[in-house]
Amino acid sequence: MIRRRRGARILVAVLVAALALAGCGLVSSSGTFRKASLPDGATPLAGAEITVTSKNFTESIILGKIAATYLAAAGADVNDMTNAPGSASSRQAMLNGAADLTWEYTGTAWVTYLGETEVIADPQELWQRVHDVELAENDLVWLPPANFNDTYAFAASTPAAERLGVATMSDITRLPVPDRTFCINDEFFSRPDGFLPMLQTYDMPYNTPNGVPTGNVTQMDSGVVYTSTANSAPCNFGMVYTTDGRIKNLNLVVLEDDKKYFLPYSGTVVVRKEILDAHPEIAPLMEEVSGRLTDDVMQELNGQVDIDGEDPSDVAYEWLKNEGLIE
Repeated sequence: MIRRRRGARILVAVLVAALALAGCGLVSSSGTFRKASLPDGATPLAGAEITVTSKNFTESIILGKIAATYLAAAGADVNDMTNAPGSASSRQAMLNGAADLTWEYTGTAWVTYLGETEVIADPQELWQRVHDVELAENDLVWLPPANFNDTYAFAASTPAAERLGVATMSDITRLPVPDRTFCINDEFFSRPDGFLPMLQTYDMPYNTPNGVPTGNVTQMDSGVVYTSTANSAPCNFGMVYTTDGRIKNLNLVVLEDDKKYFLPYSGTVVVRKEILDAHPEIAPLMEEVSGRLTDDVMQELNGQVDIDGEDPSDVAYEWLKNEGLIE
């Protein structure tokens, strides 16, 4: 499964996906969503036809299922095209009108779709910049962002964090050099906005005796990073995604990015302007959902799929039901 998102190579994938979509149309391998109704029985979207898409990693699928389930409960005729194949086909579907609504990330749009390099640390400012460009250039409306940020971070096991006395990234700089050990994946090591400039930002230059020597860094598959970090071997600090369910499952402590190095990746509902103009009720409905989604909530929902093996459609349905949004 392609986890994300965020490399320049995705720009090439967009072009490839465009050709594929032109020939065969957007398809989904995700099945469908569970039927429900609003608690008061209202159908504010009666008569609306809405195609919901998502990328093919766990969090994106869950969010797509939440949107599809809730919009259908509000009376819309929903076409479920979540779990779109390839890392860029859902984006292309939004651009060419094959899909009407998706969840996206502000950092992904800023770096990958819009090709910007400026680091904007404030989540609201980044959302506003993305919102304005996407509306002007692509007729896509970015609704107000949810309260979760699926960005890069570094974590430590709870015992290691307590033993080393670390809560922020800057705390690592005060540790003896032998304790500054990191587990990362290959992509993050080589990214121009990844590991090496991060070390520079935190005054721990790579391959220097008083910074982070090469022997202190182990490159491995993303999944192995989590277990290695939990075991504090071969590293005290591992690269994680802040809404990954394994953080809670493995009792990891996410360190604060106190110098605001990592770009925000705020989860946001994106709707084609034509559809939103025709059915403005979509906005308050999706904002009702967005306001309830936090990092902790997304960790829990992702864990139910990735760790407990539950179906994303069931996870989405049960969460909406437990929140009192559907019955």
